[in-house]
Amino acid sequence: MARVPPFELSLEEQRTELDALRGDMSIAVVRAKNPFNVGAIIRVAHSFLVREIFLVGTEPHYERASMGMHRYEHIVECADEAALLTRTRGRPIFGVERDHAEQTLWQVEYPPDVVLLFGSEDDGIPAQLLAACERVIAIPMYGINHSFPVAIAAGMVMCEWARRRDPRGGQRQR
Repeated sequence: MARVPPFELSLEEQRTELDALRGDMSIAVVRAKNPFNVGAIIRVAHSFLVREIFLVGTEPHYERASMGMHRYEHIVECADEAALLTRTRGRPIFGVERDHAEQTLWQVEYPPDVVLLFGSEDDGIPAQLLAACERVIAIPMYGINHSFPVAIAAGMVMCEWARRRDPRGGQRQR
């Protein structure tokens, strides 16, 4: 893995530079039982420069799993579901959950300013948040396994969102 040389900017200056590049997508995670997964989601979210990351619940996240990327992100702590709904009022929320899905991540149209919501590994998305979702989508699965690890699912959905917005069509510029 290549390391990026240190920038000649302060952390706040780096965050300001990154903010100008951020997309209009946010993610929300109902705290996973495994704090490593939340750290991994933060790391992946940084790769897609999401607008912000809402963490719902009081369970800790493992900062080491984010590989330091938590320092560059806008992480919004929400004590519970009601706090998330208050913070995201007026924005479309798309839940990612197989059992309640209406469409797949390949079929859905992602609106501007969307919040992609991921539930915990054990309980999925709580009923109060499912009811608030404008849409519920699933990642197609072909084996007998019932679900993907939440960090993997989050990465797949963020990647599909970004693929549709890549002005280069996913191709590296030469």
